[in-house]
Amino acid sequence: MIERYTRPAMGKIFEDQFKFSTWLKIEILACEARAEMRDIPKEDVEIIKKKADFDVKKVLEIEETTKHDVIAFLTNVAEYVGPESRHIHYGMTSSDILDTTLAYQMKTAGEMLLKDLIVFKDALKRRAVEHKNTVCVGRSHGIHAEPTSIGLKFALWFEEAKRNIKRLEAAIDVIAVGQISGAVGTFEHLSPKVEEYVCAKMGLKPAPVSTQVIQRDRHAEFINTLAILGASLEKIAVEIRHLQRTEVLEAEEYFSKGQKGSSAMPHKRNPIVSERVTGLARLLRGNATAALENVALWHERDISHSSVERIIVPDSCIIMDYMLSLMTKLVDNLLIYPENSLKNLNLTRGLIFSQTVLLMLVNKGASREDAYRMVQTPAMDVWADENKNLKDELHKSEEVKKLLSKEEIEEIFDPKKMLKNVDYIFARSVEKD
Repeated sequence: MIERYTRPAMGKIFEDQFKFSTWLKIEILACEARAEMRDIPKEDVEIIKKKADFDVKKVLEIEETTKHDVIAFLTNVAEYVGPESRHIHYGMTSSDILDTTLAYQMKTAGEMLLKDLIVFKDALKRRAVEHKNTVCVGRSHGIHAEPTSIGLKFALWFEEAKRNIKRLEAAIDVIAVGQISGAVGTFEHLSPKVEEYVCAKMGLKPAPVSTQVIQRDRHAEFINTLAILGASLEKIAVEIRHLQRTEVLEAEEYFSKGQKGSSAMPHKRNPIVSERVTGLARLLRGNATAALENVALWHERDISHSSVERIIVPDSCIIMDYMLSLMTKLVDNLLIYPENSLKNLNLTRGLIFSQTVLLMLVNKGASREDAYRMVQTPAMDVWADENKNLKDELHKSEEVKKLLSKEEIEEIFDPKKMLKNVDYIFARSVEKD
């Protein structure tokens, strides 16, 4: 089993300690910027930097009275700093630190998720190469269609993971903006240079135009990107759930020693990880809808978005971190059963080669309509009688025998010939990465 899943806890990014530490950093940076501009004495800023601190428990106690988290925080910081605290938060509004901090949190979380996603993509690539030529039946509408390969399934997911990486990179770039622009975004009491200084130090870009808040289409794009990624993971999970069905069993989640599948039935080995991922994807889509509802705010700002974001942002990031960890383990250790794939491929007794027969008849001069009829008639007989197979029925057909020799009919029924372009597909996808 591959071990690659140790990571710092995503949840810490959204805990009060991290949040208040970021608030304090932004406030100090704003003071530094003003000192650089000679608006305030540099020695006062040095005192602030030396003394500034907070106590999470005390901030929360003060908030019980103020009913305002930023004021409670500033009150507690002032208790540590003393008279020089008058420079802190000068010309700023609460959203200047709230939104800049949230952007920093989301950027930090997004970068963690991006690393997770790259690891997941690499796991898909490894399994794609491993099973490049493992033949299985392809299904459309859940019904046997034509042969494909297990490797192509992984390659398909690999390509989607690459697209999700691009989406997440773009979403991180969109959310990585800060603002220190005052009550309605006009810089009435603070120079725009303060915003530029703070954002540069925080690894953010200044929002070109803001009101009292950074506009929520940015947050909606980020959360919806996680929902799309969740849908991709669910797509893989649903395929694995289908492949693990007893009647199919072409793939199966790893079942560890001592694991139990059912409290009632000792024989059970259930696709619990895939089912868990399916459920979590639903939460992400719900959060994405809530993020879209947050885009429209009254005038320069209201706070209807705030309570929603306190739930959906940390929850979505933590859920996605967990889902990627689960799915990477699942893919790395997924059990593949090629012998069952071959058995299932032959269940329909040659029907999966019907299109090949059809096209060969067309190539021999038959009209498409006549060729379709010549293949469908024996195919329906095979559907109805489990003792029949398509190859034998074709050999019996006088119409078919007029166009195809016995040898030509025999050559049709080779699933590996139908995968002759797999190398080409891999060359432009998996092997290109």
